[in-house]
Amino acid sequence: MQSIDWIVLSITLAFIVIYGAWKTRGSKNVEEYIKGGNDTKWWTIGLSVMATQASAITFLSTPGQAFHSGMGFVQFYFGLPIAMVIICLVFIPIYHKLKVYTAYEFLEGRFDKKTRTLTAILFLIQRGLAAGITIFAPAIILSAVLGWDLITLNVIIGVLVIIYTVSGGTKAVSVTQKQQMGVIFAGMFIAFYIILDYLPDGITFTKALEIAGASDKMQVLDFSWDLNNRYTVWTGILGGTFLMLSYFGTDQSQVQRYLSGKSVRESQLGLIFNGLLKVPMQFFILLVGVMVFVFYQFNSSPLNFNPKAQEAVVNSEYALKYKELETEHQKIENEKKVLIFEGLTVENKKQIQKLNEQDKTLKEKAKEIIEKVDPKVETNDKDYVFIQFILNNLPKGLIGLLLAVILSAAMSSTASELNALASTTAMDLYKRNVTKEYSDAHYVKMSKWFTLGWGILAIIIACVANLFDNLIQLVNIIGSIFYGNVLGIFLLAFFVKFVKGNAVFIAAIITQILIISIYYFGIYLLQQRGEDPIISYLWLNAIGCGMVMMLAILLQKIIFKKN
Repeated sequence: MQSIDWIVLSITLAFIVIYGAWKTRGSKNVEEYIKGGNDTKWWTIGLSVMATQASAITFLSTPGQAFHSGMGFVQFYFGLPIAMVIICLVFIPIYHKLKVYTAYEFLEGRFDKKTRTLTAILFLIQRGLAAGITIFAPAIILSAVLGWDLITLNVIIGVLVIIYTVSGGTKAVSVTQKQQMGVIFAGMFIAFYIILDYLPDGITFTKALEIAGASDKMQVLDFSWDLNNRYTVWTGILGGTFLMLSYFGTDQSQVQRYLSGKSVRESQLGLIFNGLLKVPMQFFILLVGVMVFVFYQFNSSPLNFNPKAQEAVVNSEYALKYKELETEHQKIENEKKVLIFEGLTVENKKQIQKLNEQDKTLKEKAKEIIEKVDPKVETNDKDYVFIQFILNNLPKGLIGLLLAVILSAAMSSTASELNALASTTAMDLYKRNVTKEYSDAHYVKMSKWFTLGWGILAIIIACVANLFDNLIQLVNIIGSIFYGNVLGIFLLAFFVKFVKGNAVFIAAIITQILIISIYYFGIYLLQQRGEDPIISYLWLNAIGCGMVMMLAILLQKIIFKKN
């Protein structure tokens, strides 16, 4: 980090915070503060929806995911366009017709107060945890790579977001997210161009794709029906559709983005815009990761991209053994480079894949050594690949810009989450459960206090969190555990008119207990023992949705039939 990088980083972040606070100052009523005054244009809605989902985890983990596993992760988003169409046709017209402040407000009119409260609480639990992770993800990686203090980073990111989110509410989130998406797109396109420019003479973009394909990094589609496989066309279309329906249709952090629309049409156009652009955007981010992989076919790469892991081993008794693995790793890289320059014949491709398997074995041995040296050091380096490339290879000034991309993404996603958490707490719990009527100014004030409270809690969660296998997966796992149940409740409300509140409430509690049990015993514990899970976590959305609907219908027909 040079002086110019600090200047670029500081100016970018300061502009976003100051602009957001200034542009939306003076929100006097709940309509303005929570729904943004209902005057948001479709392109602002589309970018805001996209920015809410595209957290720093997206720009740190996704390139690393592609570096290690290729383009297959894009299948996870195949259900998104389908979900956008369903939400535009069903969810948005109902929300706008009822003029609700939150998605859960609708459930009280359809079922009862306790069902609304339970659903709001489920949202608060999972989104509260996710808010902490969206702060923690960039903080722990920047801390490890730059040597910055982790706690200080958590606090800085959290405080920056709190300033303008408390100040301007929903509108502040929406207007700043336009600026943040501008920074993000500019930074990623520049990074992509520079990676291609750094490739050796004669290695065109087409040739780079061929090199990546030789190592199976360009396999986008997997039509297998293997339920253990996380990313296939079917898990993306089926499991992904349920997850995206739940997230965009029932998660207040997203619902609040399009509830601020000027009209039903503006909200619908915003979501369609997101549906059309999101999959290509994720494809492009994965492609950046693949190009980083190609770059390292011609330039030496570390055995493990986490600098803390490298540092721990170098100063240990295993340093010599680790050095031997690094030498073997370097030898494999050199052999692959020779094969690439010779030409990607069928035989050379087979040799490259064989060398990749040998290199993978070396990296696993390296992880074992790192774990022996310090079990607390993260051995999975997916989240460190892209940031290490940025810091070690980009020119001065652009490092600051790319760090601004990562922090802007963290801020945009966290701001949406805090805004939604505060709105849900204020409208679904506080306002609905206090008997005395207060003025609009009072509820605006309480919303600001709840935003501050959730912001502080998110910072605390970030400070005590632990790094998972892959941060982008952790957020999706948390969502999958809760979203299916919530989606099922909403589908019952929309389409199964004879089911009433008591049946739904009991079914939702039973379903949530069962889904948590399935994840813990059927996925988490098995993975901890090195065994295959019984099912991919993405299927939990469909299972939870189907389970709560089936249980509610049975309970209504058998026990609550008089109602």
